[in-house]
Amino acid sequence: MEKWKCSICGDIYDSVVGDPGKGIAPGTLFEQLPKDWTCPVCGQSKSVFERE
Repeated sequence: MEKWKCSICGDIYDSVVGDPGKGIAPGTLFEQLPKDWTCPVCGQSKSVFERE
């Protein structure tokens, strides 16, 4: 699986975990996240995330 890091706050999106707080199931790849998904910590868009 893959991890992506927010370049603003450093939060990590781990596809193994997903984002349960926003209803994103474990196993959801970063590319499969909705276009309007935002960082759960700082609220920035997907565009500021970089692959780890």
